[in-house]
Amino acid sequence: MEPIIGIDLGTTNSEVACIIDSNARIIENGDRGILPSCVGLDPDGKIIVGVEAKNQAVIAPERTILSVKRLMGSDDKIVLDGNAYLPQEISAFILKALKARAEKDIGKPISKAIITVPAYFTDAQRQATREAGAIAGLEVVRIINEPTAAALAYENTNSETRKILVYDLGGGTFDVSIVKIENKIVEVLASTGDNKLGGDDFDRKIMDALADHCETNLKLKVKDNLTIMARLRRAAEKAKITLSAEPYAKIEEDHIGKKLLKAVHLSYELSRTQFEEMIEEDVTKTNDAVSKALKDASLLPSDIDKIILVGGSTRIPRISSMLEERFGKKPHGEIDPDLCVALGAAMQSGREMGMDNSSVLLDVTPYTFGTSAVGELNGMPAMTMFVPLIHRNTKLPARRSEAFGTIVDNQIGTDIRIFQGEKPDALDNIEIGMYKFKLTKAPAGSVIVLNFDLDINGILKIRAVEKMSGKHVDAVIENAFSAFDEKEMVASRKKIDSEWSEGNEDILGTDFQPQTEDNDTSSSQDITPETASILEKSAALLDTVTDEEKDDIINLMEDIRDAAEEKREDDVKKLIGELEDILYYYQD
Repeated sequence: MEPIIGIDLGTTNSEVACIIDSNARIIENGDRGILPSCVGLDPDGKIIVGVEAKNQAVIAPERTILSVKRLMGSDDKIVLDGNAYLPQEISAFILKALKARAEKDIGKPISKAIITVPAYFTDAQRQATREAGAIAGLEVVRIINEPTAAALAYENTNSETRKILVYDLGGGTFDVSIVKIENKIVEVLASTGDNKLGGDDFDRKIMDALADHCETNLKLKVKDNLTIMARLRRAAEKAKITLSAEPYAKIEEDHIGKKLLKAVHLSYELSRTQFEEMIEEDVTKTNDAVSKALKDASLLPSDIDKIILVGGSTRIPRISSMLEERFGKKPHGEIDPDLCVALGAAMQSGREMGMDNSSVLLDVTPYTFGTSAVGELNGMPAMTMFVPLIHRNTKLPARRSEAFGTIVDNQIGTDIRIFQGEKPDALDNIEIGMYKFKLTKAPAGSVIVLNFDLDINGILKIRAVEKMSGKHVDAVIENAFSAFDEKEMVASRKKIDSEWSEGNEDILGTDFQPQTEDNDTSSSQDITPETASILEKSAALLDTVTDEEKDDIINLMEDIRDAAEEKREDDVKKLIGELEDILYYYQD
């Protein structure tokens, strides 16, 4: 049986787990199994990941990136010592390190993974996570929400009916989910959260206080100095951790700067009370999210049987005390908050591998998806009224349809705009794409049926059908949140593989070396070497052909993969013949 690993791709730290003898286990590498989510270039230009990169961050911030998860789903470029990367590519380095760790431990090649994401991740962020997995050489079998994974880790062996509140406060994101578990069926009743709230923000508040102290009391200009600010950030994180166990943290940074040619040292005492005052507004935001989740699930605090703490930031005493005051019971943190998400992902991987004792997972969408239409907003006619099709907290997978009418006689086309959000004006929501649909001339009111299909990974597919003619469109969304097309994915993977291999060959040790993959042809074991070679040549050809020819080649490549996976050997041969005919005309 091909192994599937479970990965928690975190903002601050990441972990990988697997099923061994029907039990989920964190994979360690001479540590607790925690890999800092930090990537850098060492002085020789070699990619470094984890502890080594984090240690370098203080002395070489321009060659190091932390908390890349917050950039997932954006087009932001990350520059390391003059080299530009997309967030997916940086995340791919972290995933490659976790993949290598798992291969060394298991002794087999790994090509499939379950990856967790914050429950409140958008479609764009989920798609970016899938792309990062593909660049790293992993088929992402399924994406599941982090709070849901944590519930699996805690309740896998409990057969009682229980309602659990999962409070997940990590380094960069916050989620709260309410989960019902009954007869090993894990059903998510509600999820909400904030993708820009976490321990990084707490660190930044301490760091800002230290910077203000340096400039006001020590008369040092530090806010524009990357190296000094990196030192203050490290000191802030250390102080935050200290204050989880002690009432005071003494912050000492020698030689923080110079004044009149003399060294200046930083000495600052921070109390837990001061720290709690700094973060109280953020803590209150999380409490408001808890209220929203309870309301969405139609539950009272007294209906909750158990509270689970997930994420390193839940070690802050103020978090536990706030939840205990509200629910009248102590939150649970028996399983390491840094590890329980990866353990839950591994349990879900057991289900994907066909293990009967794994729980069944029923997840929900944290967002509403819909389109814009002519209607009324605040009693006034408007062209951008938001029409929800799939509502927030709908169980996944979900499929919904709605009928719309054309506005004028002989209308020749329409733009079908897709939005994600809760506001009545579509323009106040996030536009995630648009279909252009050419229509058959007909009287006004001609019906167009719009279908939304949201799968268990939170990936949305759209189809529009002209009811009168049956004409339909499944076009590519013009403002696609995917950062890569097929050609770019191949190029990105080759780039990351090349940079990773330089100096990282020994990461697996000497006992096991998996087969290397030099292209993005397929992770399926049903692809023969001959077929893989044809696909590789075709992918390399994409740069040299017209857009129309490129579409034909990509479609054939996908059809070959599908046929191979479904073991339709005759179709594979036929399709390869068609592809070889195209390649023949471009051979030197």
